[in-house]
Amino acid sequence: MASRTTGIRGPGGLRVLDDAERAGVRPELLDVVEYRKSGLSLNSVIGCPLDCGYCVRHLFDNFAVKVPRAVVSARDAVAALTGHRFFRPHVTPVQLLNRATDPMLPAVKPHLFEVLQRLDERQLTNHVLVITRWRVDPADCAALNTLRHLKVTVLVTYSGIDDDRVEPVDSRIAAGSLRTAFEHADRYRVVLYWRPIVPGLNDTDTHLTWALDLSVYAHATVFTGLFYRDEIRDYYRANGLPEPYDDVARRKIFPERLEQRILAAASRRPAGSPLFRKTSCAVAHAHGTADYNGHYGIRELCSICPAAQQTRCAQAWNAPDPRAVTELADGLGGTLVAITDRAVVVDGLDEQRRYLMQHTLGFQVHDAARPHHPHRHGRADLGWPTRTEAS
Repeated sequence: MASRTTGIRGPGGLRVLDDAERAGVRPELLDVVEYRKSGLSLNSVIGCPLDCGYCVRHLFDNFAVKVPRAVVSARDAVAALTGHRFFRPHVTPVQLLNRATDPMLPAVKPHLFEVLQRLDERQLTNHVLVITRWRVDPADCAALNTLRHLKVTVLVTYSGIDDDRVEPVDSRIAAGSLRTAFEHADRYRVVLYWRPIVPGLNDTDTHLTWALDLSVYAHATVFTGLFYRDEIRDYYRANGLPEPYDDVARRKIFPERLEQRILAAASRRPAGSPLFRKTSCAVAHAHGTADYNGHYGIRELCSICPAAQQTRCAQAWNAPDPRAVTELADGLGGTLVAITDRAVVVDGLDEQRRYLMQHTLGFQVHDAARPHHPHRHGRADLGWPTRTEAS
């Protein structure tokens, strides 16, 4: 694999945006707490120099901002998170700095660790996800091991992409971080976040072998595809990058045939951590808990899960009381459509409110207008046998 970006320099701390700078930032980026499927996402830092072509920062007109800046202080960030109307102590899963920067950049680390420390001082036991593709060193691991209460998971993003037009960051950096984080893990857990896997870009047998070999340095491995939205396609076209798909999609694109090849390759490996289709499943397994997203209702998702993990999830998974679900949906401004043996189906609720319901109930909550088709695992229709616009 060719050597590419190997060093990022930054100041030892972060300056908070002044009023003039804030005026030039999209309002979504100034709202530092957003509910996503894997939890309330705290994004109190914006700006990243890593230049991954498929980055979601394109969706916020933020890709050109390379120098990290704090939107608010770490103290105010924690106050915004724990004071959010959807935050539930010990229940709500949390993601840190995963939308507009990388938490392990030198300039960002002090902010990250102050946020973690302040949350831990409150004796919260929530899941906290830290997602990075940059360097994790032994000192970082030592700091993580001082946290006494939070259930912290470091998810190391590794793609193996060797086209530096798409991903300038050498994947060997992530591979080294994975090994370091795993070897020093005590009070936290490590997940290999194998993504994005894209046909024709990083799906050769060699690429699959590289990633599966790395899975021995993780408590769990999750594999997933690419968010390919209009803004990302526009960037690809403007910069002459090879377009990975003929169309865009609201959900991640991960063709069925690619999954089959990965599972077949994994079945032949001599060792490695178990593979999962969903992030929360991998995180739950790493900590020995049941999946907080209630995926157990979608049984085909569990076909690759270890038996012990299926038992944990089965014991925690119960169909919710229809009266309680109706009251919860009504209170959030929506309507209960049905409770099936797979999911609660609601109408009139956006993603943030559905995710609140999902984590409160420990049961999948789906939008009636965007059904999840069996065996497609909540992914886009591209690359699957039958396409329907509703999904």
